[in-house]
Amino acid sequence: MESRGDAMSWQPEYPRRIPERRPAGHRPRAPRWSAEFERPFTAVTSDYYAVQVRDASDPAVDVFLDIAAASVDAGVGDAPDASEILTHRTADAVDVIFLGYWTDPTRHARWARHSALGRWFRDLDAAEVEHGAWRETIQVPLERAETIYSSPDREFGFAACEGIRLGSTTSNGYFGAARDRMPLSAIDPLEAPAPHTRRESVPSAGRRLRAALGLNVAVIRSGQYWEASTGEQLEDYERELEPKLLAGMDYLATNPDDTGTISLRILRSGDPRTVPARRETSVLGHFSSLEQLETWAANHATHAAIYEHAIAKNRQYGEARQVTTWHEVFVLAESTRFEYVNCHPATGVLAYAEELWQPVGHD
Repeated sequence: MESRGDAMSWQPEYPRRIPERRPAGHRPRAPRWSAEFERPFTAVTSDYYAVQVRDASDPAVDVFLDIAAASVDAGVGDAPDASEILTHRTADAVDVIFLGYWTDPTRHARWARHSALGRWFRDLDAAEVEHGAWRETIQVPLERAETIYSSPDREFGFAACEGIRLGSTTSNGYFGAARDRMPLSAIDPLEAPAPHTRRESVPSAGRRLRAALGLNVAVIRSGQYWEASTGEQLEDYERELEPKLLAGMDYLATNPDDTGTISLRILRSGDPRTVPARRETSVLGHFSSLEQLETWAANHATHAAIYEHAIAKNRQYGEARQVTTWHEVFVLAESTRFEYVNCHPATGVLAYAEELWQPVGHD
């Protein structure tokens, strides 16, 4: 591992054996930024905890949010470096989600064991609770992570952690750039061992199930922030860009066999009880492989519509652009943990899990 740039900016780096995807002489059409590190980190953790209810007015939501708030107070040891509240809605359920990020896996492990939220999740009795709950823990070495941001003015996702800043990058604006930004891709093709097969039925009600997906599943969180937008930029986002985004997500969700989509959630940022809602969303997607995510981005009209619109507006408004887009991609090792308590069978990765098992007792 070597430093890149000045001594205060560190990145994991391998001598490249696999050719990068960057075309010869490529010059990006728009500036972009990626996360850089002020000191070495071993891993990044993003831990999603959720309560699943029929309606956000369910009293279980208040209990969950109070426990989550108590778990990130300043006095809580090993609290996350950054955290968010998110909401996902479907016709069948509402998921209210706590998301925490850590740059130290040991601190995360202690927090998960001792925090109020960790204890709440472990103590749930799937046979007794009237609501559902789930936890999806993503933890990867930094060599398996990459990020991109359309503006350096505000850190989102993992980049909101202390010790991380945004630095300019020219590895953008071509298909395969996300792979090139992932350090391990210099020596590893990041291939999935086998495609994932959907289960016909998952008997999940009244049960606590753990799920495994296997090596090199790609997880992307792609964000949109237009809270500060006004006038024609606000109108453009809501009438032009957002419908294109939703069309792309609908295509992925309804064509899982062709796209490798395992799970896809559209998340609204902020307390779900707040009206009006904050103008910030993100999409959390799991794909069988990085290659399948790349194939949609490179070849499908729904992604081209999103991408070209965003580039055109960045060119039009430049530094006055009031909409920020970003993403973080993690390619998983096999140790990633997913756990579901009394959940709807279509929740998360349940239908595509390579293995499902019901633990005895609590660890």
